[in-house]
Amino acid sequence: MTSTSPAHTAAPHESGRSGAGRVAAANGLVAGLLTVGLATLLAALLHQGGATSGEPAPVAAVSGAFVDRTPAWLKDLAISVFGTNDKRALLVGVAVVLAACCVLVGVLAQKRPAWALSAFALLGVVGAAAVLSRPGASVTDLVPTVVGTGLGLWFLHHGSGEATTAAAANPARRLLLGAAAGGSAAYVGGWLGGDSAAATASRDAAAREAARGTPVQVPAGADLGVPGTTPFVVPNSDFYRIDTAIVVPRLTAADWRLKVTGLVEREIELDWVTLQDKPMREALVTLACVSNEVGGDLIGNAVWTGWPVRELLALAGPRAGADMVLQTSADGWTCGTPLAALADDRNALLAVRMNGEPLPFEHGFPVRLVVPGLYGYVSACKWVTELKVTTFAADVGYWTPRGWSAEGPVKTSSRIDVPRTGAVVNAGRVAVAGVAWAQHRGITAVEVQVDDGAWKAARLATDASIDAWRQWVFEWEAQPGSHTLRVRATDADGRLQSAAERPPAPDGAEGLHTVTVRVE
Repeated sequence: MTSTSPAHTAAPHESGRSGAGRVAAANGLVAGLLTVGLATLLAALLHQGGATSGEPAPVAAVSGAFVDRTPAWLKDLAISVFGTNDKRALLVGVAVVLAACCVLVGVLAQKRPAWALSAFALLGVVGAAAVLSRPGASVTDLVPTVVGTGLGLWFLHHGSGEATTAAAANPARRLLLGAAAGGSAAYVGGWLGGDSAAATASRDAAAREAARGTPVQVPAGADLGVPGTTPFVVPNSDFYRIDTAIVVPRLTAADWRLKVTGLVEREIELDWVTLQDKPMREALVTLACVSNEVGGDLIGNAVWTGWPVRELLALAGPRAGADMVLQTSADGWTCGTPLAALADDRNALLAVRMNGEPLPFEHGFPVRLVVPGLYGYVSACKWVTELKVTTFAADVGYWTPRGWSAEGPVKTSSRIDVPRTGAVVNAGRVAVAGVAWAQHRGITAVEVQVDDGAWKAARLATDASIDAWRQWVFEWEAQPGSHTLRVRATDADGRLQSAAERPPAPDGAEGLHTVTVRVE
């Protein structure tokens, strides 16, 4: 005769304890969601009402403060992993860390309510400190964080008692209502913060204005049309975006002002209407990010329309000894540009259009700087509001104290677009094609090497501008097997692209782009 043992069941007090723990964790998480949701909504309302020029949304402020303290190696790592989604990844990371902290605070509230409330308040203080650290911040910017934290504290305090008696009370309804309220507030706040009706209307009005300036004619043959290659002129929607703005500034043209200050004979303030009356010009200019890895895609070519910066500086009259212009963005970002690069005959522009359209908000509407021959971190200021004529000895741009060089001339580089590494191609004639660039010098030759063979000349597309990249193609008689392809370029000064491998920091990557393909 056999007998069976009854299945083990958790003791009532064990079940109640685990249930209370889950409720406590959820209580802390919802308290955080309510705080962030209400703060995001109030911050958006402040922006909509024009009551702030800082960043009152605490999550965005914390993310921005993190970016400010990011060393060069970590910035490069983030961009290499996430590319142009680096800011989205940062926001998600901050949200995950905040959620984990709130869960821990909720659990702590079971046994140490006072400690938990103090810890939650400390999170609010961190958010408030980040808000005050943002450029243009004022005491008013603290209101969303303070009010949101107050609501979170109230919810946490009210729910900690329920969590300890979860077996007798069912707080699910309150938690669901709190989560719904916090999530709704965050959604509405994000929607309002991501779109300013006035800024959108302003850009739409600019789109209806007739474009001014002598149109640029892209010569026939500048785009070789090889399938799979990047187009000679990159559409606005595909143009890379790298900047430090966690929340894209949404300015109206009517409110925009540009000041020229510093070592000048005459300080100048320029508004949108005055700028529109200036003689505009169009120019083909390729912009490149200093974080672009060898073979990377953080580079793009566009037709830019704007007023030459040299004419503005001539009106201001730079004083003797000045050698740098510190550009400042509406979000407080700065870059130091050699004065000579803004005052010589290159097409350095106060740009108002990109490929015939008003600048997209992500690319600097209403006005940005475009400077051929320099990496963006020392030249391409979006949402520009001030040009301070100064010296490299007296001022530094945003990235210089963070380990990047004070000056960033673009290096001669090239890239293989097709075939891509890992591709399988048929034996016979294969088009190996891509782009090469050496802005404000121009490209005079591109060569391709198959395996370890001799370097052979590629056919260059028609040269459209020394400030724009140049397409190339090499007709390769491919033989079966695995093969390695390399490319190198020569600029108009006779300088051959460096084969030495160097990372982007501190002044741009070096090396030869290499792809491996299989021929069948």
